[in-house]
Amino acid sequence: MKKVLLVIFCFALFVGCKKEEVKEEMKEQVKKETREGTSVLTTAALKVQDVEFADNKYAERGKKALNDLTRGDMDAWMAQFADNAKYYWNSGDSLVGKPAIDKYWRNRRANVFETITFENEIWLPVKVNKSENIKNPGNFLLGWYKITVKYKGGKSMTQGIHTVFHFDENDKIDVVNQYLDRAVIIEAMKK
Repeated sequence: MKKVLLVIFCFALFVGCKKEEVKEEMKEQVKKETREGTSVLTTAALKVQDVEFADNKYAERGKKALNDLTRGDMDAWMAQFADNAKYYWNSGDSLVGKPAIDKYWRNRRANVFETITFENEIWLPVKVNKSENIKNPGNFLLGWYKITVKYKGGKSMTQGIHTVFHFDENDKIDVVNQYLDRAVIIEAMKK
């Protein structure tokens, strides 16, 4: 958890520093253009960062999604997904399309989980405007949280999970990448 917080802090510091650099650059450009009597709306004033904090509404959506799943309100939970959504796990498993995601999670919530709870949530909404390393720029929500699941067989499991959500142009979730420990889940599901 300390490593996760350190990564978040470093990222926030990096983004914050970059914003300050642009602000200073913009101030200098405005001073120069004011002295010259030219327009203050310049490319420096319009410069967009490659990565910046996204609207906090994405963090609120992450919280809502976990609350929907906890309550078992699968209709509300699935309403956030795009029709062509993809759900990936670090194990290599995946689900493609909203119907497949719905069927999987609805079954787990109704027939596998007795209860599911989340705590110690950390949310970081990020907007990637331009990147050579990311295929789909746009709005991302990075989430870290502790999950506890009590299974219908009586065993339970607790672990930290990291989830990355990507939102499409309609603000629907179109990609989820989830990082977790499958061994803990498999052990808890044994009869």
